[in-house]
Amino acid sequence: MSASTPDSNPIALAVPGTRQTLQARVVWGNRIVTIGGGAPVRVQSMTNTDTVDAVATAIQVKELALAGSEMVRITVNTPEAAQAVPYVREQLDRMEVDVPLIGDFHYNGHRLLTDYPDCARALSKYRINPGNVGKGDKKDRQFGLMIDAAMRWNKPVRIGVNWGSLDQDLLAGLMDENNARPEPWDARHVMYEALIQSAIGSAELACQMGMPASDILLSCKVSGVQDLIAVYRELARRCKYPLHLGLTEAGMGTKGTVASTTALAILLQEGIGDTIRVSLTPQPGESRNQEVIIASEILQSLGLRIFVPSVTACPGCGRTTSTTFQELAKQIDDFLRAQMPVWRERYPGVERLKVAVMGCIVNGPGESKHADIGISLPGNGEAPAAPVFMDGEKFLTLRGDNIANEFHALVEQYIDKRFGQATASA
Repeated sequence: MSASTPDSNPIALAVPGTRQTLQARVVWGNRIVTIGGGAPVRVQSMTNTDTVDAVATAIQVKELALAGSEMVRITVNTPEAAQAVPYVREQLDRMEVDVPLIGDFHYNGHRLLTDYPDCARALSKYRINPGNVGKGDKKDRQFGLMIDAAMRWNKPVRIGVNWGSLDQDLLAGLMDENNARPEPWDARHVMYEALIQSAIGSAELACQMGMPASDILLSCKVSGVQDLIAVYRELARRCKYPLHLGLTEAGMGTKGTVASTTALAILLQEGIGDTIRVSLTPQPGESRNQEVIIASEILQSLGLRIFVPSVTACPGCGRTTSTTFQELAKQIDDFLRAQMPVWRERYPGVERLKVAVMGCIVNGPGESKHADIGISLPGNGEAPAAPVFMDGEKFLTLRGDNIANEFHALVEQYIDKRFGQATASA
């Protein structure tokens, strides 16, 4: 069987799509995070501390920010939590952590933002869930109080609809309309329509109250991958607001990681999404930072952002009986991630570094040449030598029992020589 003859054009490069949106700004002090309107897709996360404990909350916010979260959401659910918010902000300012804080409000946000102006001022953005701002004639009034607070303090809002707390009056009305159709929709499609109408209708109401459209972001979160894709495709078609992406409950471990990556990658490749969060349930004892790392990796894998140096490592096979390459790859990857908060200032551009740690001669030398710096460790039956390549050329060969530490030192020297020059010449 012969391969088909190619035409005169080369194979097209896969490039993520683009979506024209309004641009929002989230501000704290001198820090301005632009969202939408051609800005990079932003990574967001959320604390799981009791906000009343201002110190513990500030510490976790700092950890998430250092991991790469560009905005951090905190729960504001009680008067005590609202009173603690300014102290959380104060602690962060003392630690010189200028990450914007987002207040997550449900049920009583209208009272908290009205009764605790210091809380309203200290936050950089509010999240409003239109499904639980109130019922009946209270709904628009209480929603309006939150929008009034946002306008008074010049804060943007995310109108975040969730299918677990959807506006039941809206849903019931759409169900009645659907029952009257000659050919009724599937119940799931009615749910999709309710999510979208709730988000866009609430945004239009906020604009009627005087809020600039550029201060509004939308989200319609669900738990299913195909549901999320379907809803956001239609939401993106109907509006120009920046969109926040994320499964509302992705799950734990592998399940949560795979589900979030699948859904978000498909939408981001289509140009849909301006901020993302991976709502990962941490494994017992696991750092909250894992959701930030996964979100960053999704964007970096798609070529939309570059956050940290990449480490290429082979999966291992029967040729790689030693675990040295696995241990070294993890050691280098952990080291690079840990240093990034400092290196972003000291070594501009270091996030573009490519390192290869390979386990045998099959792909080892080739992958190492493609990297900025790479090593090919000896596999089963190979000579006990590890050639190191820099900038595509063989630099030296390491031998003996201290190969891992020696290569680690070479990586640090390479970074300082290559990326330290930018700082020295500034």
